[in-house]
Amino acid sequence: MTLEILTPEQKIFSGDVYGVQLPGISGLFEVLDKHAPLVSALKEGKLKILVDMNTTTSYTIQSGFVEVINNKTTVLVEGANEN
Repeated sequence: MTLEILTPEQKIFSGDVYGVQLPGISGLFEVLDKHAPLVSALKEGKLKILVDMNTTTSYTIQSGFVEVINNKTTVLVEGANEN
C-alpha cells in the first residue's frame, strides 16, 4: 500500500509499505495492505511504519487524522519527528 505522512510544513514520508501502526484516540491500531476505507482521529504518540516484514521506521507525531482509501493511507499531523 502507499503511505504518505504530511505536516502543514512538509511531506515527512511517501512510499510503498507493508503497513503502519497508529496512535488512535481510543488506542493503537494497524493498517495493512488492502484495508477497508477508514477515517480516524490520531493522538500524540508513536507512529510505526512497517516497511516490510523485518524493517520498521518510527516517528513521534502530534495529533492529527488518518484516511485510508483505495489502498492509500494518508496521515495528516500537526508535527512529526523521526526516532
